[in-house]
Amino acid sequence: MEDVVTIPMDGERVDEPACPGKVEEALRWLATRPNGGPIRFLRYAIEEPASKSAAALRSLVAPTAVLSAEPPESRAYAVLGLITDEIGKLGSAGDSRRRNTLLAAFRIPPAPGETTWKAALEDRFKQLMRLRGVFGDPPPSTTTPMHKAWGRAVGDLAGCLARKLVSLDEPGWRFYIDIGRAVVEVASDERVGWRARVASKGAQPVFVERMIVTAVMHRRTVRRRITERDIIACEDGVDGYRVHALTGWAHEPEEIPVTALWACRLVTSPGAHPGDPVRAHLRFRRALRRGERYTFLSEALDGELAEAREWVNVDVDHHGIAPGLCAPDGKPVAGLTVQITFDGECLPEACWWYAEQTEYERRCRPPDGDPHLLPAEDGFVRHTFIDGCHPRENYGIAFRWKSS
Repeated sequence: MEDVVTIPMDGERVDEPACPGKVEEALRWLATRPNGGPIRFLRYAIEEPASKSAAALRSLVAPTAVLSAEPPESRAYAVLGLITDEIGKLGSAGDSRRRNTLLAAFRIPPAPGETTWKAALEDRFKQLMRLRGVFGDPPPSTTTPMHKAWGRAVGDLAGCLARKLVSLDEPGWRFYIDIGRAVVEVASDERVGWRARVASKGAQPVFVERMIVTAVMHRRTVRRRITERDIIACEDGVDGYRVHALTGWAHEPEEIPVTALWACRLVTSPGAHPGDPVRAHLRFRRALRRGERYTFLSEALDGELAEAREWVNVDVDHHGIAPGLCAPDGKPVAGLTVQITFDGECLPEACWWYAEQTEYERRCRPPDGDPHLLPAEDGFVRHTFIDGCHPRENYGIAFRWKSS
């Protein structure tokens, strides 16, 4: 039996099949518009039901009518967010050709080696030639592999979307609004010009799209540090990520206070020389190809509970971290975010965020009224680094303890 979706239109309710063919037609139409990004046509289709855009995109935008209290722009964000999320799931299957082709088709940032995606679909496919190893090595001289991947990928995406469109209720659609808004803001003019500085030769071959560091304090030290990372591989064969215990670890490797929490496993080995810290890697479930995305979580524990810490620091030992972005509710959706839960019985006198400073500089409390200061009265502090984070630099939150 064919899936059916009930769509409110003009005050009436009609039943319309959730047809993958219709969805694919809408996706192809949307991807081939040379005079504007997807959000422009999605919003116009909702605002003007009698327009050409509305006729072409009806299968995508009509189900968002359940968001009756939301403006057209939010409904358009929801559709773009759904498309983006489903593209990410297709890419998680390990086929980076399909994923990268879809990212180019719907202008989802970042564009490889460019400040923005180009207008024509053919030109966007040409930009994919910059991705070494994805469409062949050496890269192809024509866009034929991209067109072949697009032909398969758009049908797969249409099938996934058709199944999703018949099941989404109002709360389900709201989940995708923030994703779509983040995509548009990341692609906006004030953000696309950002590029990380060149990484050092020994940098880890990943670029971090989103990183959330959550530090849980016990008295004046960090008892637990949980880190969630969304990364992009910068070369083929990336199968893991180096991690470090909070204070270094020169004892038995199997006792290292680092735990793999999600989509990775911990592999340790002794240091190269006596007394060197243990080497620890978080191994991924599979090796990544250049341009492929991956999400994993880890935790580090600190047993030196009597030692007072003065900051929670992130050392960028890879290819950089994207500019920060938060949803309207404050939820971090891109970039580096450091958040700290202080011990209720031991709150700091002052907190502030720092970027690219020496240890001496980060110890200096900013003057009253300085935008770097962070309120810590209730024991919770968070900061997202809006300007992005460069290789070989340090970023974090520092604090000064009250006098005994």
